[in-house]
Amino acid sequence: MSETEPETVDTPAPAQTLHDEDDRLKSTFIDAVIAAVEAGDVEGARALVRPLHPADIADLFELAPQDMRRPLATALAEMLDGDVLAEMNEWVRDELIDALAPHEVAEIATQLDTDDAVAIIEELEEEEQRAVLRAMEPDDRAAIEEALSYPEESAGRLMQRDLIAVPEHWTVGDVLDYLRGNEDLTTDFWEVFVVDAGHHPIGTCKLSWLMRTPRRIAIGDVMQREQTLIPVDMDQEEVALRFQKYALISAAVVDPAGRLVGMITVDDIVHIIQEEAGEDILKLSGAGDGDINEPILQTVKVRLSWLIVNLGTAVIAASVVGLFQGTIAKLVVLAVLMPIVSGMGGNAGTQTMAVAVRALALNQLTSSNTARMILREFRIAITNGLCIGGLLGVSVYLIYGNADLGIVICLAMIINNITAGLAGILVPVCLDKAGADPAVSSAVFVTTATDVMGFFSFLGLAALWGLHG
Repeated sequence: MSETEPETVDTPAPAQTLHDEDDRLKSTFIDAVIAAVEAGDVEGARALVRPLHPADIADLFELAPQDMRRPLATALAEMLDGDVLAEMNEWVRDELIDALAPHEVAEIATQLDTDDAVAIIEELEEEEQRAVLRAMEPDDRAAIEEALSYPEESAGRLMQRDLIAVPEHWTVGDVLDYLRGNEDLTTDFWEVFVVDAGHHPIGTCKLSWLMRTPRRIAIGDVMQREQTLIPVDMDQEEVALRFQKYALISAAVVDPAGRLVGMITVDDIVHIIQEEAGEDILKLSGAGDGDINEPILQTVKVRLSWLIVNLGTAVIAASVVGLFQGTIAKLVVLAVLMPIVSGMGGNAGTQTMAVAVRALALNQLTSSNTARMILREFRIAITNGLCIGGLLGVSVYLIYGNADLGIVICLAMIINNITAGLAGILVPVCLDKAGADPAVSSAVFVTTATDVMGFFSFLGLAALWGLHG
């Protein structure tokens, strides 16, 4: 009877060895997981992925080729839980959710906080939403349906329903006994909300205060009465600004009657701040969502629409140049220099516009200081125009030996810088006053203004000056 050699089993590498110096999953690891899935070695793929944090598993799906995501989801089905989906890019997540049956989506949603569950279900088609909700437990379904009744990107969509609220007549000992004796309570919270008989929040008590206060003390004597309350219909960007301004860890959300209906925590706000900041940058460029996982046709549709608008503004600028064909014919060097004037004006306008859009987003630019901001940017524009215009005028004189040409381009640069500075702040402010998002449309108007004024001022001054070769 011959002895059989024991089967060797590869032990998964520690999770920290699977990342590069920038804390990203190594390409060799991703390739190894995909190779195992393609070879039908499901257990091998699971063994490789098992040490990963849910956020890293989400990254694995995002970094995998698109045609491998569903096979990967099938192989790692037992690991594809709510924590993973909550961390996943929304385009990738929607793609995987579409492949799941309604009862599977419902099962995953029940594992999540209400806000994360809503983020998944709100992206489904209406018929799919109803099917998923029907498969959920009544309490969970009611919470999701209530959240979906609030406007998109509002505090009602963002908040969590699971919180700790206690009456003001309890003692610290009552609160501690309540927390320890109820296994169904949420485990993720930083403070306890104190409410009156009508369930209106009247104060908060940090966990550290509870742990260090004698049991006999009334909770009303140790709670902090001053608190920041978030209206349930407040836009999520405004919510993020309040968290940033008041350095909040969590905050109570109240309905129009002032009753406590949920809470928002800082971990949700971090995602919102990152999302809103990236969104504004992409809107300024007209790049849409700018997500590399977004379907190509949708990306083309968004970008092409803005490129067509920019084409129209370019035609307007070109028509201004056409008015001065005779002047350009007399001195061809004007055609060489005029892009410098418009280009520098465009850059100056973009600088001012970026500052103005950011100030509006952070509520730093309001009706009380708008005039002061306009004057400030006007002074900056004049100073920059004098410096750049003087430098360019001297350079043109030294290169072409034409003092009149140097003076003309210097004056044109000053005029266009002033135009850029004023347009850079007035356009976003006016769009904001009109109820439009200044991050979306400002760039088109500011670029048009600087191009048109750059060409008009330079070529117009050249015509008035009588420049010729």
